[in-house]
Amino acid sequence: MTTIRLLLGDQLNIQHSWFRNVDKTKIYILMEVRQETDYVLHHAQKILAIFAAMRDMARQLKELGHQVHYLKIDAPENLHAIPANIDVLITQYKADAVEYQAPDEWRLDQQLYQHGRTSTIPWRMVDSEHFYTHRGQAAEIFKGRKQWLMEYFYRQMRVQHQILMDDKKPVGDQWNFDHDNRKAWKGIPVEPADIRSRHDHSALWQSIVNAGVASFGQAHADAFAWALNRQEALQQLEGFVAHALPHFGDFQDAMHTKAWRLFHSLLSFALNVKMLTPHEVVKRVEDAYRAGQVPLAAAEGYIRQILGWREYIRGVYWANMPEYAEKNFFQHQRELPQWFWTGKTKMNCLSHAITQSLEQAHAHHIQRLMVIGNFSLLAGLDPVAVHQWYLGVYIDAFEWVELPNTIGMSQFADGGLLATKPYVSSAAYIDKMSDYCKGCYYDKKSRIGDNACPFNALYWDFFERNKAALSKNPRIGMAYRQLEKMDVKAISDFKMQAQKMLDNLDML
Repeated sequence: MTTIRLLLGDQLNIQHSWFRNVDKTKIYILMEVRQETDYVLHHAQKILAIFAAMRDMARQLKELGHQVHYLKIDAPENLHAIPANIDVLITQYKADAVEYQAPDEWRLDQQLYQHGRTSTIPWRMVDSEHFYTHRGQAAEIFKGRKQWLMEYFYRQMRVQHQILMDDKKPVGDQWNFDHDNRKAWKGIPVEPADIRSRHDHSALWQSIVNAGVASFGQAHADAFAWALNRQEALQQLEGFVAHALPHFGDFQDAMHTKAWRLFHSLLSFALNVKMLTPHEVVKRVEDAYRAGQVPLAAAEGYIRQILGWREYIRGVYWANMPEYAEKNFFQHQRELPQWFWTGKTKMNCLSHAITQSLEQAHAHHIQRLMVIGNFSLLAGLDPVAVHQWYLGVYIDAFEWVELPNTIGMSQFADGGLLATKPYVSSAAYIDKMSDYCKGCYYDKKSRIGDNACPFNALYWDFFERNKAALSKNPRIGMAYRQLEKMDVKAISDFKMQAQKMLDNLDML
């Protein structure tokens, strides 16, 4: 009896129960396929990181004594589609069954389920043993409630798993320290050194290029910094806790031209491909707080992102797919400006955030939400195109976590299912949280004129043109009260200014 066990590129958990015992009748399959490189245009580092980590996973499994069949991107027998390759391997190994871990993306879940239904041998799905919650748990928690709120979900998780709790009370008698975590960074304390291991993946990158895989962004293949395995990810976690976490809370929303990492962990890739579990990361952070090594606000802020937001977003995804991917509440249709692919715009904030994304395959949540996403929503860019760009550009972007963040949180394309208001701002917020406005071609204080910051006119134009849809939202009433105080000429002026910019997005 031979069983094929499929491992996807984001299922690199060497601690999964599958691997506790060596069984020569189990053949572990990993494959580099064009199906996965080509469904959107991906950043070079994302492709390289997943392939390099998959190859390292295969190495580890072989060293443990497991049977492994690895299909490389340039293998002549590679059919570049997961089901087609499995069918060939079923025949090759005379397999009696196929097993796979639950995919986290709806398209893969459906593809494997549907193909398994037509197979002449059993296909069985098992749990990935990664998340705190199962796919439908968030929907169960909110059953019968008119609106989903992450804060309610987060508190339920805290109580259920006894994280930062003193019995039934939150540590510090407060659930959320978000208001303490909004400081701008002025250079002190200094950004910690980047202690990540470096690898030379030039040969792998050349094989990817030679195979005809399209990509964008910088590969940095000769000094590749993203974790390849659990050991490297654990070292990165320890470095974060020791050197960055103490200041993470204060500066988690800050942005600066001189420090792209600041105090962020850069662990999202390792988490999302399952080298690390959320449980061990949360426990390590809580232990650091309990030992007096980090402030409560820093520990709570980081834990909320993983135990709260990450699990909550996954619940939103599985409760609303596949229709969620096509949501477009405002019916926005504009194409992405060309500078999304080059970073070459006169808006310093967008130039910096996008250029960083192209160079590092990473930007933190405020750069994604309040710079790039903010502009995209104000400018009326097609939310599906924005989603596909985010899915491709970021190394940690897998659809289950990226799609709700983009469609719901960033672009409000679901009409308020996820976020209680559109997350938009004028230049004032960006100036408050960064040094991006210094030396910019545009004047952060001006609304009208050739050098006026585009965020200002676009901000007011967004609210004016969406008055019917948004004016009754209690969380944005202030914007409409200010609009009511503006005279007809002021409104006409910013509408004309906004339209001029919208007609020439590539030139901004």
